[in-house]
Amino acid sequence: MVDHQFSDARLAELYDVFHPWELRGDLAFYLPLVMAAEAVLDVGCGTGALLHRAREAGHTGRLCGLDPAGGMLEQARKRSDIEWMLGDLASVGWHRQFDLVVMTGHAFQVFVEDDELRASLAAVRSALTQNGRFAFETRNPMIRAWERWTPDHAIETTDAAGAVVRMEHDVETPVEGDIVRFTTTFTSPGWDGSQVSHSTLRFLDTDSLSSFLSGAGMAIEEQFGDWTRDPLTDTSAEIIIIARPCEEG
Repeated sequence: MVDHQFSDARLAELYDVFHPWELRGDLAFYLPLVMAAEAVLDVGCGTGALLHRAREAGHTGRLCGLDPAGGMLEQARKRSDIEWMLGDLASVGWHRQFDLVVMTGHAFQVFVEDDELRASLAAVRSALTQNGRFAFETRNPMIRAWERWTPDHAIETTDAAGAVVRMEHDVETPVEGDIVRFTTTFTSPGWDGSQVSHSTLRFLDTDSLSSFLSGAGMAIEEQFGDWTRDPLTDTSAEIIIIARPCEEG
């Protein structure tokens, strides 16, 4: 689920190269939350970088990663002391098993349809203990990040064999409402051809997020505008939310 354009096995090997820990403020933000929780579910865990680091840092409780991309989980399973599950929230049925559910890498934005989002949030609520927390982030729609997802903002990196791999985005226009569709193209001189994936993301505002969470029996406990926990403003790049289950009546 995390950057699902990397679901291909060959591209999954490149995910952490394109997104190294040192440049990902989200992982550094979530790691202390993971370390403070006894049982953690990482939804859209990707290559498992967050849970890997938690084990390396001494986490001794339950760590579980869930992702629909087999290529990503192949990378994640390099550690066998963590539970790895192929699937999504619609395919599981946990009940009060986790003190923390996290979604990193803007994975939350892949829930495009209302019914899909409601069902996924209901599954998160079910998985949480009564005192648990749900932590995730989504890009702030007010700063219109997709307008910079153009070929002239392409990113290049070097793979394990020393070959240069280029990644570029191209957004379908016009963008209407809160749905953004785009293609991601990967190229490398040593490849037979390019690899192209198609993605759709939803950019929800804070009022909509609060409404969907409330409908699932959760409430926003804290929210931030960046990974240093600055307050959320109209110009914040991120909407970072820590939500809690509402008390059952």
